[in-house]
Amino acid sequence: MPPGFNLIVKYFPDLTDQQLGQFKKLWLLYQDWNTKINVISRKDIDELYLKHVVHSLGIAKVVQFESGAKILDVGTGGGFPGIPLAIYFPESKFHLVDSIGKKIKVVEEVSKVLGLSNVTCEHNRVEKVKSKFDFIVSRAVTRMKPFCQWVRKNLKATDQNETTRGIYYLKGGDLREEMSEINYLWKEYRLKDYFQEEFFETKKVVFVRI
Repeated sequence: MPPGFNLIVKYFPDLTDQQLGQFKKLWLLYQDWNTKINVISRKDIDELYLKHVVHSLGIAKVVQFESGAKILDVGTGGGFPGIPLAIYFPESKFHLVDSIGKKIKVVEEVSKVLGLSNVTCEHNRVEKVKSKFDFIVSRAVTRMKPFCQWVRKNLKATDQNETTRGIYYLKGGDLREEMSEINYLWKEYRLKDYFQEEFFETKKVVFVRI
């Protein structure tokens, strides 16, 4: 059993055998790729499931992507949070974007080995991505104000009653000053309310409705 894999079983008990198999494969895939390209910090690779997979799945604790929903992962790096979310939501469609070509290559290969037909990848800056999406996810690529400016063109218009569509951003620490810079409705979810490990003590999912 890969180290830390028990966290997947602990916090997501309703996964199918296929999903569990895909999550288990992540360990060897990222160990292998990390010997070629520094996809994940060397000091973090042994805590892949805690610091990358479960952290990414924190978004799944606060929102459920419906079948057919289109999700953009901005600055995906080695595929986080997009790859874990694509495993968890196999009926939703994920488009993973990063400006670093070698990282997108890793994401493409990982997706292929896992058989993730709901994942597409693009080597590009998000400012140049034209498509529209139902949701946008990311993991702390920059401050929220410039991030909203980059991606607001990529969010589909929603009606007044739609309360879940928007940005789901993984951040940490006290966000009051940063969030005071934007003029959008927002809400933070503390991941320590969903996960017991100390790593999540200051981690949050921030929802922004644009």
